Amino acid sequence: MAHAAPASGTPRTPATRLPATVAAQRPPNLFDRRTHAAGRVAVPVVVGLVYGYWAATTRRRGGPLTGWNIGFGFLTALVFAAVCIGLFLVAPRLRREQHATLWAAFAGIALGFLFSQSGHSVFSSAGLGLVFAAAVFLFNFYRYYTHEKLQRPQEPAG
Repeated sequence: MAHAAPASGTPRTPATRLPATVAAQRPPNLFDRRTHAAGRVAVPVVVGLVYGYWAATTRRRGGPLTGWNIGFGFLTALVFAAVCIGLFLVAPRLRREQHATLWAAFAGIALGFLFSQSGHSVFSSAGLGLVFAAAVFLFNFYRYYTHEKLQRPQEPAG
């Protein structure tokens, strides 16, 4: 079998593209900046309200609903949302190890606190929080390590 070879002088396209010509694929942006800015505040507040309701319900242990219980739920929601918003602002500026550690500590403390509201001992709450924090750290470190933007070394001027 004979294959046709390109005639001399005809341009050929390479079989593979050079790394410099590959365009980075970005997911489509469905919302504008204003919607994203509102979401950066609204999502932690809504999740905080759910967390506060969960903590208050667990602390109540099936008893009657009181004003102190409602106040505890709102205070828990306020603290959770404030810390979460703070992490969203600070954590992306850190290196991947510190970024993953902050989110792991936040998740471990949050779960340990919820578990402690059900009447379990401090040691079992802390142990569960540490195990969960370790799992969150491993997940986040892997995610930040594999999705890190490659920084090219700058060439010296001169």
